[in-house]
Amino acid sequence: MVVGAAQEHLVMRVLVTGAGGQIGRELAEVFTAAGHEVNATTSASLDVADRHAVRHALRSLAPEVVVNAAAWTDVDGCEDDPDRAALVNGRSVGHLVEAAQEVGAHVCHLSTDYVFDGRKLGPYAEDDEVNPLSVYGWSKLVGERELRPDDTLVRTAWVSGRWGRNVVTAIRQQAAVAPELSFVADQRGSPTIADDLAAKILELTEARTGGVFHVTNQGEATWFELARAVMASLGLAPERVRPITTAELDPPRRAVRPANSVLDNAALRRHGIALLPHWRERLDQLVTTMAANR
Repeated sequence: MVVGAAQEHLVMRVLVTGAGGQIGRELAEVFTAAGHEVNATTSASLDVADRHAVRHALRSLAPEVVVNAAAWTDVDGCEDDPDRAALVNGRSVGHLVEAAQEVGAHVCHLSTDYVFDGRKLGPYAEDDEVNPLSVYGWSKLVGERELRPDDTLVRTAWVSGRWGRNVVTAIRQQAAVAPELSFVADQRGSPTIADDLAAKILELTEARTGGVFHVTNQGEATWFELARAVMASLGLAPERVRPITTAELDPPRRAVRPANSVLDNAALRRHGIALLPHWRERLDQLVTTMAANR
């Protein structure tokens, strides 16, 4: 009880960047609900690629924790503009870390499964070799390398949530107009629910747990398997989804995706931190919540 009572008044000043995105919005909500003082910025209110703006913001707000969810996540768009990708996803992290160092703030940064090349047969652990196949993955790796050893790096994958565009919203829209949907069956990853991810990031940052962590819901799937599960959660016939190969995508994707980007949450287990529930357990709840907010 003494520890719990002590924890109750440890209110942190938190800066959440990228709060206009699906993960950033969840982060702002979960930190606020936990009683912390949250400043949530979007790309319109704080351009993380602007070093001077970042330094001014952190000096003004004096956060104790910076949670960086800002990113350019258009994977194919990054192929067309690698310089922008490197700035927004890479060097901007250095801006935040530099400013955080000045004010004594801990940084938690979000990265991606796309830093791996997908050639491993099993799930990727945190210390596996990185080898991005795309400009997006490369730019996110640049950002990872800007962090200090005691900062928190969270890699996640295949995120779906209440806000923004994701596989659940895409399937809802497609299913309303198309009798048949096509999803690739030769890419495998770790589906993740955004509010689960945000809650685990809260836990890691409250404890100032530094290092690299893979944070996903448990279980794995291909996009085809995930799409069929979403259809079932929507009360629609899963058989309407047919499997295709990546090579059959029309139009083809400009960026190469890893065939296997399943993430092993080994660091969470090593630290004795509870894992997130299986993605199938949470998918029905997400779909129900999204329908209620429609």
